[in-house]
Amino acid sequence: MDQLTYDDIKAATDRTTGHIRPVTVAPGAPGERPEQPYELWYALEYMQYTGSFKARGAQNFIQAHREAGTLPDAGVTIASGGNAGLACAWAAQQQGVRATVFLPSVAPAVKVAKLRGFGADVRLVGAEYAEALEACEEFAASSGALAAHAYDHPLIAAGAGTLLEEIHARIPGLDTVVVSVGGGGLFAGVATAARQHGIRTVAVEPENSRALNAAMEAGRPVDVPVDSVAVDALGARRATALALHATRENDVRSVLVPDGEIVRARQALWDQRRIAVEHAAATALAALTAPDLPDGPTAPGGSYRPGEGERVAVVLCGANTDPGDLVHPAEN
Repeated sequence: MDQLTYDDIKAATDRTTGHIRPVTVAPGAPGERPEQPYELWYALEYMQYTGSFKARGAQNFIQAHREAGTLPDAGVTIASGGNAGLACAWAAQQQGVRATVFLPSVAPAVKVAKLRGFGADVRLVGAEYAEALEACEEFAASSGALAAHAYDHPLIAAGAGTLLEEIHARIPGLDTVVVSVGGGGLFAGVATAARQHGIRTVAVEPENSRALNAAMEAGRPVDVPVDSVAVDALGARRATALALHATRENDVRSVLVPDGEIVRARQALWDQRRIAVEHAAATALAALTAPDLPDGPTAPGGSYRPGEGERVAVVLCGANTDPGDLVHPAEN
């Protein structure tokens, strides 16, 4: 399956309602960017169970398999940069299912500790997500465990799409939603739901971890090198076919941002709002705060500039981070 439908997202909404936290939205204060001619909203999805949007897809995935009677005794297994593993372990615990989670060795210690707190069997393998994924696939084949995926599965993407349904209900007249992109699960779900409501999607990636942007240029998913401050969550070598299809069907803008702007956006959220999020979450905001650079519909560009009066929601997708580096020395 290389495409997602709005019916998939409606089914996911039915399954997950009451099992996940509805997203909170907050308006951007005028003092944050007094020159902005548009209306800014933050979707505070980092307040979701397990600290990221991934809980939505994990709940949808496990509940769908439970409904179908396809949950094996060996439980579920997943490879993850951290957040998807947390969500899978949490959802499995909710359903009384065993979870084995494979992570690259660069995964933050805070994520590893949380995984073990959910009762997961945690296995650290390799330096990149792709290596952890290979080990996970081998484990699934030998053990009979049900293989979930951090982003490349229609049930996972459909679960993520429920977020846009909630944002749309909370912000009438929304024009644009801005999301960070790693492998493309969140993007595929959000863009598919956004199309139903006539909302533009801005897909934001680090300059040096640009799997979706490269797929758009090539016309097919391709491998890319990954090297970014946000690599622990946005470190996929290849975007999904689901995500690429969503760029063709929807009003989508691809934006690439430098690591320095991601760091600055993350710091600004702390300084102005006392919001501590992952670099991956700040990547979306960086598209609005980075300086203008030459760009095109799929070429590298450092910013997205909303039009006057445009109503924009930025998804702050995760907060599983060590906030220690956000506090200035003078504040200690």
